[in-house]
Order: sequence, then structure tokens, then C-alpha cells
Amino acid sequence: MNPTASGIGISRLGQIAINAHDVDRAAAFYQDVLGLKLLFKAPADLVFFDCGGVRLMLTRAEKPEFDHPSSVLYFAVPDIRSAFEKMKECGARFEDEPHLIARMPAHDLWMTFFRDSERNLMGLMSEVAHAG
Repeated sequence: MNPTASGIGISRLGQIAINAHDVDRAAAFYQDVLGLKLLFKAPADLVFFDCGGVRLMLTRAEKPEFDHPSSVLYFAVPDIRSAFEKMKECGARFEDEPHLIARMPAHDLWMTFFRDSERNLMGLMSEVAHAG
């Protein structure tokens, strides 16, 4: 399979926009709880973070019809239990505990879900290598 999408040449996700009712509160959550690197702030309540090479933009919805929760983002972490505990200590609201989703040939896939400061559903995921 070709690593780039057929047609127009899409090769990776470049930016994700996440709605926020309170951009400053959301920026604090993404920086202090998730630990993402702040790239820059722009006028009109735009805040940009780096998430493993993908730019994450926090913004107010431009129109009422765009004012809804975002798609679910899954943040990959090396140790889901440790990330879960650290985020809980920072005040993150989880929907569940880390749990096994699927056993794969080389690893087990674990996930847990939480809400950001704007009530958007997010996930943590971890691919845990099999011992041996």
C-alpha cells in the first residue's frame, strides 16, 4: 500500500481544530494536564500546540452550527496507567479506567477515555508489547 493517499497526495494529518467555549481554560488544560508544547497564540482566540508533529488548534466556533464537541482524538502514550494517574492528579475527568481493547500479534491495545475542559471526549491509547 502506498503511504500517501491516492488522488491529491495527502501524506499526514497537518492540523486539528478543537472547539472551546473558553480558549484560555482549554489552553491551560492542553498545556498543563496533557503536557503539549505551546507553539503560539494568535488574535481572535487561537492557540496552537504541537502534538507529535501535528498542529492542534484551539478556537471558538466561528458560527453556531459549528459549536459542537469535536471528533474523538486518541493520544498515544507509552504507559497508559501512569498517564491516567498523572492526569487524574491534574484534575482530568475520566469516563472509565484503562482497559484492554484488543490482543494483537505483537502487542495489546489499551485505551481509556476522558473529557477535556470543554467536555470534548478524548482518548489515551497505548500499544503494550508482549513480554518475551
